Amino acid sequence: MALVHKLLRGTYILRKFSKPTSALYPFLGVRFAEYSSSLQKPVASPGKASSQRKTEGDLQGDHQKEVALDITSPEEKPDVSFDKAIRDEAMYHFRHLKDEIVAHWRGPEGRPLHDVLLEQAKVVWQFRGKEDLDKWTVTSDKTIGGRSEVFLKMGKNNQSALLYGTLSCEAPQDGESTRSGYCAMISRIPRGAFERKMSYDWSQFNTLYLRVRGDGRPWMVNIKEDIDFFQRRNQMYSYFMFTRGGPYWQEVKIPFSKFFFSNRGRIRDVQHELPLDKISSIGFTLADKVDGPFFLEIDFIGVFTDPAHTEEFAYENSPELNPRLVK
Repeated sequence: MALVHKLLRGTYILRKFSKPTSALYPFLGVRFAEYSSSLQKPVASPGKASSQRKTEGDLQGDHQKEVALDITSPEEKPDVSFDKAIRDEAMYHFRHLKDEIVAHWRGPEGRPLHDVLLEQAKVVWQFRGKEDLDKWTVTSDKTIGGRSEVFLKMGKNNQSALLYGTLSCEAPQDGESTRSGYCAMISRIPRGAFERKMSYDWSQFNTLYLRVRGDGRPWMVNIKEDIDFFQRRNQMYSYFMFTRGGPYWQEVKIPFSKFFFSNRGRIRDVQHELPLDKISSIGFTLADKVDGPFFLEIDFIGVFTDPAHTEEFAYENSPELNPRLVK
């Protein structure tokens, strides 16, 4: 119903205005906006149209084959069908939904179930082109008035992603903020048909596996679970990643049992295990309070099963802190 409401609202707005603007993109999607903008034709005024016809007649004598002017009279109306554009957008999502249902019947991600159960390692993100960078977003303390800068681009030979920038711990001059100095790279939440939120299921794996190359700075690896409660949007599970610096790649293996529970950057007294069956995103944060340039190069991010790691959870809980432990 929410999608129908958006489509109807977008249609009403477009019928009032002859040309769609970028403000309508959230209602009808980029594909619909591109479709409607491609159908728009300039409409000339009566005086300008007559002068253009005269100019065209003069040019036809000398350059009849080379000159081709597309002139629209005031009486002609652009052939724009917003209903057809809406149908095309809806059919696109329905086809996407059909592909998801077929893939679910065949098995997780369209693969046979026994192949998925026997899988010991999996590459979740890799960086081999611009489409891989589009799955990520970067942010810094500039959102609160800070001076840090962060950028993301493809590495050498399009075989990695390069996260770089400058960290500044200077607090914003707004009279309220007293701390600053962070840069982050966060994966976008995967989306299905009709913009439904999707999640990752890593329940059969026990270790996060990364191949990175840094400048010696420590990073925080953050994993968020798929939740719909607004009050819990700042909750995440975190652990440290220490880069060595130098020209050589390093392989980082972090067991999921080591990730601790935090809220708004503060470690909570009551700890919870990371729910591996509903992961929404992963991120990397630099906030080591050292001003200056930084870089982090990432080859791939994956998960795997380490048979030597048998630890279930690295942190203790007591009934005094967690009443749910009382039987």
